Amino acid sequence: MRLQIEIAGVLLIGLALIHAVFPRYFRWREELACLSDLHREVYKVHTLFIGVTVLLMGILCLSQANELVSTRLGRRVLLGLFLFWFARLFVQFFGYSSSLWRGKRFETTMHVLFSLLWIYLSTVFLIGGLG
Repeated sequence: MRLQIEIAGVLLIGLALIHAVFPRYFRWREELACLSDLHREVYKVHTLFIGVTVLLMGILCLSQANELVSTRLGRRVLLGLFLFWFARLFVQFFGYSSSLWRGKRFETTMHVLFSLLWIYLSTVFLIGGLG
């Protein structure tokens, strides 16, 4: 289980780093131009902090895998991570309209890959948390 937690950590660090390319890839300069300054800044700041939170989750899993799986507190943290990523999995299917990806090759591939990632993370953290 320790190895799976470490793998999850590496994946989370990679996911966090991907957040750095979001503004350019999603053309936020053009897309967010119609928003008020407040809404645009909230959008950017929240994305930054989501990225930082995911990075910290990854660092925790990579550096403290043994403690996460072998202590009561660690298992509770893993159950918290399970709830977070299971909620993200739920949003993947019920928060986004399928019209955003259905019938589009790249978007469908990303939808499937990220769904698999959320399933993997949820499963690893649930099993680790239940000890």
